[in-house]
Amino acid sequence: MNTKQKILDEALTLFSEKGYANVFVGDIADRVGIKAPSLYKHYRNKQAIFDAIIDEMNHRFEEQAQAMQIDGTDASHDAGIYEHLSEDRLLEIGREFFLYYLHDDYNRRFRKMLTIEQFHDRDLAKVYSKLYIDAPLSYQGALFGFMAVSGILKTDNVEIMTLHFYAPIYFMLTVCDREPDREGEMLKLLDEHIRQFNRIYGRKE
Repeated sequence: MNTKQKILDEALTLFSEKGYANVFVGDIADRVGIKAPSLYKHYRNKQAIFDAIIDEMNHRFEEQAQAMQIDGTDASHDAGIYEHLSEDRLLEIGREFFLYYLHDDYNRRFRKMLTIEQFHDRDLAKVYSKLYIDAPLSYQGALFGFMAVSGILKTDNVEIMTLHFYAPIYFMLTVCDREPDREGEMLKLLDEHIRQFNRIYGRKE
């Protein structure tokens, strides 16, 4: 791990432990083992470090999506892929994404920090909503919209169908964040949720 990456790693750890507002550039430099002026050679301020952490999370997500042979952001592209997947493969993808968000170290620490900071910082509350509410609902809604048009899913309200799918998954993720020992229980519930979603909305094999 080079110095630039170490700065991000240590900063994220500090943010998740103390909260974003309570961490200063000098604190990050101390954890990395360098002086603050040296840190500024890599990042101009704390906001730049925060932005770089988000960029790293996006990069990790792209790698995960590619490994699963989907795009993960382009709903029109992925709709054609999901159209031909069996229910068992959908269950596998659901689990893979759930476990990725649950165990990816960047996501885990960042989500912990935002969970705390959302009550103290309106800007960070918006970041939380964008990453874990708005962006997933936007992608899923577009994906399901394409699939509804093609007859793979049946609904007269794509927005509500999207909430029916995503809201329980978000709930299960937060349960595991608070109580890691319930992961097995939530994974079983996730499988049942995806199967029931298919039955309710009439997915064709």
